[in-house]
Amino acid sequence: MKPQKTILFFAAVILVTLFFYLDLGRFLTLAALKANRQTLLDYYTAHKLIMVAGFMAVYILQTALSLPGAAILSLAAGAIFGSITGTVYAVIAATLGAAGAFLVTRYLLRDAVLSRFGSKLEGMNRELEARGFSYLLFLRLVPLFPFFLINLAAGLTRLPFKTFFFGTLLGIIPGGFVYVNAGASLATIDSLSEIVSPRVLGSFALLGLFSLVPVLYNKFGKRDNR
Repeated sequence: MKPQKTILFFAAVILVTLFFYLDLGRFLTLAALKANRQTLLDYYTAHKLIMVAGFMAVYILQTALSLPGAAILSLAAGAIFGSITGTVYAVIAATLGAAGAFLVTRYLLRDAVLSRFGSKLEGMNRELEARGFSYLLFLRLVPLFPFFLINLAAGLTRLPFKTFFFGTLLGIIPGGFVYVNAGASLATIDSLSEIVSPRVLGSFALLGLFSLVPVLYNKFGKRDNR
């Protein structure tokens, strides 16, 4: 591994280790958010720009390092900034963090993965290069796989970065709004499981299926027209 890659790898490992060693996750819980909401609101009132920049920096770093706490940060966005503004901040920060995770994974690991499994992954890579936006939009809309896992896995493929960035940006808006909007009514939430109902999940699944229409048409529609 090149020196630059080695330094980046160990820097990421050190940051993740410090997160767990210092038990920083205790600040990213629903109970902690409720207990500190008024303090955060007061600080935001006095230092708006610093609060926004600090919030987004924490969200970007959390997502880029694939650390736990994204749901709480989305709730915090609603609790501090309100539903609409909070959604804008949370979606932008989550997208930038996901892009960071994607790029780091691609820089550190993709060449090694492709050299070992390239022939087996060639078909999938060609499909992602051609219709990756639809697949990614489906995965972002339908929460079948963890957000961080998609970021890391996508970085190992030949999915274009531009496709990943904009597919993520658009795909996380509905789910992001649900969590941020819930955060705006923080006092009514007792657990994270209350936020996403089966009806909401069904709506996401329907949106996800619509995103696959171009893929399905390419596979079956063109075949029928021959």
